[in-house]
Order: sequence, then structure tokens, then C-alpha cells
Amino acid sequence: MTPDSPGGPASEPASESAPGLSPEDLLAVLPRLTRLSSAFNKGRLVERAAEAAGPNLDRPAVGVLVTLLAAGEPLRIGEIADRMQVVGPHVTRQVQALEKHRLVRRIADPLDRRASLVEPTETGNEAAHRYVASLLGWFAEVLADWPRQDRDDLLRLLARFADDVAARLALPDQGEGAGT
Repeated sequence: MTPDSPGGPASEPASESAPGLSPEDLLAVLPRLTRLSSAFNKGRLVERAAEAAGPNLDRPAVGVLVTLLAAGEPLRIGEIADRMQVVGPHVTRQVQALEKHRLVRRIADPLDRRASLVEPTETGNEAAHRYVASLLGWFAEVLADWPRQDRDDLLRLLARFADDVAARLALPDQGEGAGT
């Protein structure tokens, strides 16, 4: 195991390995994360964006559409599930509901005729774009008065943080009590 490999010394908790980061520093972030989560929930941001996407679309259904939009190509159910970090049967149910509303369709996988791919219809793509526009529009308004460098730094660091959290959670020993 190298210092940079998962589980190596570079993966130790930040309070032990990052110079200048004390447990108190990390603890000071928790109320801010809680406040941010609460603001998102109270403001019903995701729900309002889902409503903007179209009637009869709940959050999981919109998640499938946005996953397909972000992919830019048709995906298998398993690929959608992996990208959404949910189980396949959940996606299957959502895809079936989206098919009934004619927002997605299944097409033959050119690499394996036994399998099918899911792609959004034009209406499904439009719904996904409305969702993204609503959500991102809200964030753009919040950040409108920030200097360009601050916005760039936030986007860069937020992407890095999200990637690192997802990678850390994907490690096999990250269950309850891990890292202690």
C-alpha cells in the first residue's frame, strides 16, 4: 500500500494528517453543514426544481432524467443506478414510470442485443433541462454578487470535496465506526 493509496497514511482523518486542521476546526464546520442542509430543505429547492421539470415527476424520477442528461448517451439500468448510487430495482421502477409518461424509452444495446439502454425522449430531455435550469438558476442568484475568483474557487473545491467524499464512502471499511 502506498501513501497515496486508499487506506494508506494519506487517507488518515484530516485532524491527524493535515497540518493546522484541529478537531475544533472540523467541528466548527458541522453547524454550517447542518444550516446549509436545513436551508435547502426548508427552501424546498429540489422539490421546486422537480415541480419546474413537470407535473407527475418526483425527485427519484427527475434523478434518472438528470443522470441521463449528464451522461449525454443512453445508459443501462445498472449504469444509471451506479451513477445515482442506488440499487438497480429502484432505477427499474423509475424507468418504468418514466416510460409510461413517455419521458424515456428503451433501445437495443448495440454491443449486446440481449440488453437494453435507456435514453430520454425529447420531452424527457426538456424536463431534465427545466430541472437543472431551476436549480442552477437559484444557485447562480446566490452567487451573483461573489467575485469571479471566489465562485471559481467554490466550484473547484466543492467538486473536489464531493469527489473525495464519494471516494471515501466507496472504500470497503467505511461503515459505522470506521477510521476510529
